[in-house]
Parts: sequence; structure tokens; C-alpha cells
Amino acid sequence: MTDLDKKTTHDAEHDPRNDEILIYVNGELKPKAEAVVSVYDSGFMLGDGMWEGMRLYNGKWAFFDEHMDRLFNSLKAVSIDLGIGPDDILEILDKTARANGMTTDAHCRLMITRGRKAKPFQHPGLSRWGASIVAIIEHSKPVDRLHSAGIRLATVPQVRGLPMSQDAKFNSHSKLNCVIACLQAEQAGADEGLMLDPHGFVNTTNACNFFIVRRGEVWTSTGDYCMNGVTRQKVIDLCRDNGIPVFEKNYSLYEAYGADEAFLTGTFGAQTPVAEIDGKPIGSGDRPITRRIRDLYKELVARNTAA
Repeated sequence: MTDLDKKTTHDAEHDPRNDEILIYVNGELKPKAEAVVSVYDSGFMLGDGMWEGMRLYNGKWAFFDEHMDRLFNSLKAVSIDLGIGPDDILEILDKTARANGMTTDAHCRLMITRGRKAKPFQHPGLSRWGASIVAIIEHSKPVDRLHSAGIRLATVPQVRGLPMSQDAKFNSHSKLNCVIACLQAEQAGADEGLMLDPHGFVNTTNACNFFIVRRGEVWTSTGDYCMNGVTRQKVIDLCRDNGIPVFEKNYSLYEAYGADEAFLTGTFGAQTPVAEIDGKPIGSGDRPITRRIRDLYKELVARNTAA
């Protein structure tokens, strides 16, 4: 596979405006080249932090409340006291977007870590100066070819683990297992890795949640071993509200290989079709259920971000 053949679920159209953006770093808006944190920061040193990806449409952050629920639940679970609340986060994001002249088709990566450490060691008590808050907001629009060509997946040996090792529900900075899965997929000639759960059932990909369609039914994993994505839940809710049978269940590669359709969900790409898994084409290439869900999701985003 050449570099020209590679696709990711985060492929975006090139936008030169991103060369000059301002980035929020701990209370200040910094030019891109100057937006840095300390090498002693716990996020850089240990991956000790949480993040959220959000999209801006029509001047509003889509499903902001749901993202904040997940973020603040995660921060509480790992004892990071931010000292501010969701309304303060919204002010930070809006301020940064305004400074960059952004009103729609923008993507934010909000990163919060335990902060700068006094010494380069693990103990969380060494982070003595409060949390670090960084918001990178870029002009960002997914490339159209992803929705026509689809993504190629390869099943990888790297799994999403049990909750008592590192709970996959944390959207943490510690993403090494996902990076390894992505490398394994690329080395197998695919675009993204399809990860199994500890019991061998189909789970998620290294970057997105995974769905299949079989005989008019939409299936996804139980959610026990994957990031419970905001877009994932919106798709499940849309199916339930619009008469599309949907199931959160255990299923194997046998069912995935024989699916009529498959797609990924994530904040950036919304719903991205899957063209093949382990070299096996998925369905006929006609994706009526995926198209319907995409249309329903677009309508939901429009309602959620309406003035």
C-alpha cells in the first residue's frame, strides 16, 4: 500500500487557514508555532489526561452537553479537579473559535491533563500546579471520497482490554494500544484496525465505533469494552426512534464478514462506510441503511445546532 492509497477516518480537506490558527493554552491564545506545554506536563510524560473531540456547526458545538457529561465523569473518575465547569469550557471554546473566525465545519480537540509535575516521575501528587487545558480548533471538513470508497479494515491482534486494566470508556491521552492496532492494520495493508474484545467478539476500531447491517438490522458491540462514543449513541437512538431494528450484542467475525453493510461512527466523520474487512468485500457496495442513518444524523445535527 502506497501513501496515496492510505485512508483514515480523519482525512480532511486541506485548508491553508489552519497554518495561522490561534490555540488556547492555559488561559492564553497562542499562535500555532508557540502553542506548547512543559515537558514536565503529565500528559506528555505519562499520557495522564482526558480529551474530547467536538464539531462546530452554525456557531454551536454539536451535542456539547453529552461531551461534557463524558469529560467530567472521566475527570472525576481519575481525580483531576479542573476547578471550572462545562459553562467555562464552552466560553473557552467559543472564545477560541471567534479568535479564528470559525462558525462552522470546525473540529476541536480539547485536552485536559493533570498538569505540570515537580519531578519526572509517575505519582499524581507531583502535579502541583493544577490541570493543563488546551483547545486546538481547526477548519476541518471530511473528504468526500471516504463516503464513496469506504474504509478497509484488518482484524488485528491488539484488543481493547478489561475495565480493570484500562477501561476503554476513558477517552484518555493513553492511546498506545490504539496506535499499535493502527500500525498492525497498516502493516496488513488496511486503513484501520478492527479490534476484538477480550473474549474474541467484534468490538471497535482503533479510532471509531463499529456497526454492521444484516438483513435490515443494525448491530454493534455491547459497549462493555469500547469507547461509548457520543455519535455511537446518537446512531442507536436514531435507529430506535425511526423504526430501524438495532442491537447492542456480542457477534463474531463470521457475522461481520457476511454483513450487508458496515460503517464506523465518530465525531469527525459521523458515519463512514466500510468497504472491506480482511480483504473480504462487505455487501454489494449498495448501502441503503447507512445512507438513511447518515441523513437522519444530519437532520439531528441541524436541529441540535439551530439558532
